[in-house]
Amino acid sequence: MIRTVILAVAALVALSSNAEARQRFKAEAQILAHPSGCPSRAFCGCGAAVRVFGSPIRSLWLAAAWLKFPRTAPAPGMVAARRGHVMVLEADLGGGVWQVYDANSGGRKTRRHARSIAGYVIVNPHGRAA
Repeated sequence: MIRTVILAVAALVALSSNAEARQRFKAEAQILAHPSGCPSRAFCGCGAAVRVFGSPIRSLWLAAAWLKFPRTAPAPGMVAARRGHVMVLEADLGGGVWQVYDANSGGRKTRRHARSIAGYVIVNPHGRAA
């Protein structure tokens, strides 16, 4: 019973700190130009490739392709990936929230904004792909 209460309180604290960090940095979100050479739809992987490597590498257009890179700890320049979305980490804002370069972040827009990296795998795009 006490263990359940402690876990519930810990979860609420973690969620509230993420929500507070997102709210604090929401005003700083920027809409950026569409990544050069990327398609108009489903372009998060292409946009990340342009940001990291300077060109739209076709083999990285699918977000799942980024999961072939080696796992690493979150740091600027690393990539947060999961099946269906990928974004480039820029700055640690605390509480598991990062400022990210986020191509196709919603409404076919590219944004630099605060996002939680919970549920993402962090990969090193400069490591050797498996």
